[in-house]
Amino acid sequence: MSFETQLPPYNASDPRATFLSSSCFDLLLIEMVPLAHRMAAELSARRKGGSKTVDEEEQREAALRRLDTLGFSRDRPRFADTLDMIKFLCKDLWTLVFKKQIDNLKTNHRGVYVLTDNAFRPFARMSLSSRPEAVIMAQPFLRFPCGVIRGALHGMGVDVTVQAETSELPGATFQIKAINSKG
Repeated sequence: MSFETQLPPYNASDPRATFLSSSCFDLLLIEMVPLAHRMAAELSARRKGGSKTVDEEEQREAALRRLDTLGFSRDRPRFADTLDMIKFLCKDLWTLVFKKQIDNLKTNHRGVYVLTDNAFRPFARMSLSSRPEAVIMAQPFLRFPCGVIRGALHGMGVDVTVQAETSELPGATFQIKAINSKG
């Protein structure tokens, strides 16, 4: 339960107002990764006729694909310039979802954008004994936000590929490549 006070323009009496509990979102993201792995294992076992020998790499890739597609949905275009769409994502959408703006946006003005979040919120609660182990364990938690980015931009009319990485927690870097850039 979140006890954060809502600032204007949010009005609780407005029937169209929507609120998101950030702690619920954090818990959802924490549970989505193990669920995707369990589902991939079950589907793989069914396809192989209940055989216990399952290719772990194939199962891992299936789970990562599932996480990526969960954040992806369809809508119609609202912006004309790709850079404006990315700026909207960095300022407004990221603030709604992760309670802070992207720390850094870089572009080559040819359809490649690099977003850096130095304090990626889902990583703030992660605790593992060794740094290399933590970075490896954090990778699947980047897939759903990649799908959110991809889905948001697709909804604005831009098809993109999104790759995410982290070299040191709690930072995260998202590389966006436009497939059909509009600007």
